Amino acid sequence: MASSICWGIEVGAGAVKAIKLSIESGGGVEVLDYAIVPHKRVLSTPDLDQDDATRVALGTLVSQHDLSGAVIGVSVPGHSSFARFAKLPPVEKKKIPEIVKFEAVQQIPFPIEEVEWDYQTFASPDSPDVEVGIFAITRERIVQQLSMLRDVGITPDYVNLSPVAAYNALAYDLQFTEKTPGTVILDVGTTSTDLIVAEAGRVWVRTFPIGGHAFTEALVEQFKLSYIKAEKLKREAESSKHARHVFQAMRPVFMDLAQEIQRSLGYYASLHKDANLVRLIGLGSTFELPGLRRYLKQQLQMDVYRLDEFKRVNLAEDQKQAINKSALQMTTAYGMAVQGLGMDTIKANLMPSAIIRDSMWRKKKWWFGMAAALGVASGLAWQIRPMLDSSAVASEPQDPVVRRAMDALSKAQGNARDAGVVGSSQTDYSAANMVVLLEDREIYGQIVDDLGQMFVQADQLSQDKKPAFELVSFNTKYIGPDGDSAAAIESLLYGGRNGMAGEIPDDPFEGRRRIKIELVVKTTQPDPQQFLLSTMNQWLIENAQREGIPYEIFTDEQPWEMVSSEKIESEDDGTAVADPTRPNDRRNRGRRGEPGRGGGRMPDLGEVEEVGAGGNDGFSGPTRRGNKRSGRNNRSGGDIRKIAPLPDRPAAYEPGTTITTFKVTWNAILDLEVKEGEDQ
Repeated sequence: MASSICWGIEVGAGAVKAIKLSIESGGGVEVLDYAIVPHKRVLSTPDLDQDDATRVALGTLVSQHDLSGAVIGVSVPGHSSFARFAKLPPVEKKKIPEIVKFEAVQQIPFPIEEVEWDYQTFASPDSPDVEVGIFAITRERIVQQLSMLRDVGITPDYVNLSPVAAYNALAYDLQFTEKTPGTVILDVGTTSTDLIVAEAGRVWVRTFPIGGHAFTEALVEQFKLSYIKAEKLKREAESSKHARHVFQAMRPVFMDLAQEIQRSLGYYASLHKDANLVRLIGLGSTFELPGLRRYLKQQLQMDVYRLDEFKRVNLAEDQKQAINKSALQMTTAYGMAVQGLGMDTIKANLMPSAIIRDSMWRKKKWWFGMAAALGVASGLAWQIRPMLDSSAVASEPQDPVVRRAMDALSKAQGNARDAGVVGSSQTDYSAANMVVLLEDREIYGQIVDDLGQMFVQADQLSQDKKPAFELVSFNTKYIGPDGDSAAAIESLLYGGRNGMAGEIPDDPFEGRRRIKIELVVKTTQPDPQQFLLSTMNQWLIENAQREGIPYEIFTDEQPWEMVSSEKIESEDDGTAVADPTRPNDRRNRGRRGEPGRGGGRMPDLGEVEEVGAGGNDGFSGPTRRGNKRSGRNNRSGGDIRKIAPLPDRPAAYEPGTTITTFKVTWNAILDLEVKEGEDQ
């Protein structure tokens, strides 16, 4: 998805940095815009609300700079993500993705279904070995990051690790090749340091928890200053009259930093016996500390440089001084913009695939509108000639012979009807429908019982001993053995809701009846995603097959999605739950299922849409007409609350409560095995 214009953004602990690059006609890169929006306080400041401070800085960026019409790449910190490396066994090239997935499961310290991950292979021309870099972030963290960006109107096209972005920046700007001398890139951030080794066409990354924050804390402890004053003293250390005492206080941190670098490089050398690292390039504003370069050079016994300018970008005269002065801070954002232009070396992207599909659909849907319009115009053109021919025939006088033959036919048909030989009739399916009305009648009651068990188990695990989940809506859809024809047609014409138009996908439930169940709940648990996984998600897994239950539970790899998350700021925002026994309760007049605002209208729990069912109205299984199941839709009029009422949820939320809304979807497979000879 490379573009000719891209914004690269880094959300750092000291500031939000962004740079806008474009590709010139001659193939060069030009800086169109840039921004450094410092936080009012460094995000490592104790008792600071980091999310609010970040939103303020991002909002300032969006309000002062035009981000529209460009691809957007955003980095995530190395300390909140994972970079793992391994050598692959000698296999065919087409089998590499399968081997890499196996390695990812082994290397990533989280269940693979709970992370977003990507990989890149590295090979040296002088070695047959193939190495792989696996880059990952937990789904919870990426969702939190994207939610924060979405709050200010930013939807990125790329998400990558900060150390990878820093490598991409220098690999492009310094034109790294397999012959480039072994290089260590050291990006000293506020709370952690990213160490990247670039050598012989391969890359290796390690992040350790020493950064500018450690230097500030040393001054706080030594001089008994507030964090803000210590941060200011660190920045002004060189010009301070107490410079000698300041650097003496920070000396232990200098030593810790050098030891971590030596430990990292020693481990890398143990993995690569032929390693030959000859230089270190420093990044990050912490690298502006006087004496740091000289100290590292003495300890590491290698040349130490600092990035003071970007060499391969064209800058206007009024930009040169400001951008080159900020090169230490802008490198990660520069690397994200380089990736958006398609000039990156490592092409990993940690954006969730569902969001990428949505973004592609939104950007391309107007093309489909044009195609549809052309199709209509083409169809009309094909119909014009038949219409003209039909009009011409209709205007011609009828032949007398034809008219007499038609009159004789009409007379013969009338005589046959009078004699009772022929007549009109319509099949009456009322009796058949009444018989089938009782078929599978216990299924829906059992499904509601499942729902009750899920709520009871969740309440038992609730940390605050309050009801764990609040019911927003509960809907079911019966799908016959012919499948969901409406969804299939939508997939064929429009690619469903998230995809591209194409062939109807294979139905894994073909020939099997099922009930699709969709549950929307709200919760105030402290870690809502993890709580949902350990309660509802776990219940569905453990109870997929049960003796005596006439169906089997089937879920997707991730059967849930977060709909919204909202924090109640004041008592006026407290969400009250409407009384389901009072349909005129004023709290029931809100928009249906609107999370966090008055609870919305309580849904009719008996609302059941049947696809592939017959035409009877009642709480039943599918209706049959002879041996053929119809494709009509019907809605059940039953009220599940009368069959299995659920306990009421809490009446209101207190200020400061975070309400998270989830949608959980699963299928109850009615035909556990497709019987041979069954009508499909």
